[in-house]
Amino acid sequence: LLQDVQKHSVHTLVFRSLKRTHDMFVSDHAKSIAKDDQSHKLKLGVKLKADYSAVLHMPILKEVKDRGSFLPVHVFVFSGDDPEYLITGTHAYPSGPGLALTADTKVHRNPSEAGVHSMALALPPSQAKQEAIRTAASVTDIHRHIGGAERASALSIMEGGTTRNSLVRKVPTIPKPQWHPPWKLFRVISGHLGWVRSIAVEPGNQWFVTGSADRTIKIWDLSSGKLKLSLTGHISTVRGVAVSHRSPYLFSCGEDKQVKCWDLEYNKVIRHYHGHLSAVYGLDLHPTIDVLVTCSRDATARVWDIRTKANAHTLTGHTNTVATVRCQAAEPQIITGSHDSTIRLWDLIAGKTRATLTNHKKSVRSVVLHPQQYTFASGSADNIKQWMFPDGNFIQNLSGHNAIINTLAVNSNGVLVSGADNGTIHLWDWRTGYNFQRIHAAVQPGSLDSESGIFACVFDSSESRLITAEADKTIKVYAEDNMATEESHPVNWKPEILKRKRF
Repeated sequence: LLQDVQKHSVHTLVFRSLKRTHDMFVSDHAKSIAKDDQSHKLKLGVKLKADYSAVLHMPILKEVKDRGSFLPVHVFVFSGDDPEYLITGTHAYPSGPGLALTADTKVHRNPSEAGVHSMALALPPSQAKQEAIRTAASVTDIHRHIGGAERASALSIMEGGTTRNSLVRKVPTIPKPQWHPPWKLFRVISGHLGWVRSIAVEPGNQWFVTGSADRTIKIWDLSSGKLKLSLTGHISTVRGVAVSHRSPYLFSCGEDKQVKCWDLEYNKVIRHYHGHLSAVYGLDLHPTIDVLVTCSRDATARVWDIRTKANAHTLTGHTNTVATVRCQAAEPQIITGSHDSTIRLWDLIAGKTRATLTNHKKSVRSVVLHPQQYTFASGSADNIKQWMFPDGNFIQNLSGHNAIINTLAVNSNGVLVSGADNGTIHLWDWRTGYNFQRIHAAVQPGSLDSESGIFACVFDSSESRLITAEADKTIKVYAEDNMATEESHPVNWKPEILKRKRF
């Protein structure tokens, strides 16, 4: 009985599928369906409006016009690689006195498909799509206003499938650096009993002052290098000194958390600025107002009123030691660099961060402002970076000084000096970032080679002397080699392709 049911079921399935099988194989699929003209016209009309509406305004080919096709009047059809279009209704060349329209001026050659492709391939790969979109839009706009000067210029650029050199972007190259005479060691000054940590030059260029780990501040005659005065009062390393341009005051700060104001007429401390909770690592004076800014290991920078000793602002935001601070008259008026690897530009009036620069990957121990340009540089163990004020836009990296950069100095001739923890000094051309000289002076006799380190450097007011504060307890003075010429010390420069890191 079960077999009969199965047999009956198979037969039933076969008979039920006969009609479907017959319908499947009865038709001849190789034979095309008869063409319906009305449906075909409707289909083409919809397709033209949907896909080619942007170019329906373009002129029609002459042969298509003569053929009397069913296509709309404004539709163009490609026939061949480089069709000729007859301008109808207007002319590419406006009519005017003394200008006759000829067959050559009436007929225009459309850019070939090969020419468009060659131009697209000449563009950079990263911008090819954007350029294609921009070009397509402009061509459409040009054809919509046939007869304008734009059409003539656009077609002349792509005429004949050739590409103008002006469309190919030139690869940027490093410009030739300015020649700078080399610097040589001029004088070595001894006198401190500890590391020399800070240095500043008096505005009159008669003397300079240094602060040391021996807890003293010493004033030296700039021309002779002889000691003029020693000031005592700090109970720990003196990390920063600054001489006022506006009054006979000297300011100092140290690891004893103290910030002092010295009256140089009496050689005594006349003011203390209390507030920092840890060692004070640097200070700077505002060039136009009586304001002092200090930075500390407590991750803050403080703005002080020099006369009243009031703490006008406490600049918070850094998450680690603030190692360096600089002031300027223009905005932003305060710039700080920190061991949290960031640089902050501050709004002095509001006492808040204006911008935070996070490009550095290591601690920022030094910041220097260019004396003439609206730019500045920052030094870190990963790179020296140049920035543009007021927003801190990145300019370029100065790579090659592979050490911990403790100090930076720049003069108006475009010489940037970087001093490092390993005792090396690199001199750079500011504009191009070319490293034109490297110096590693020997330590003074009796010192270890490991005591070769540069903690601070500064140009004097004439910018003809470079003074460095070093770990071998000496102060070294460098001067330009006046006998050097560009022929005797040529710039070892090659016009290489520019490869600047963006971060």
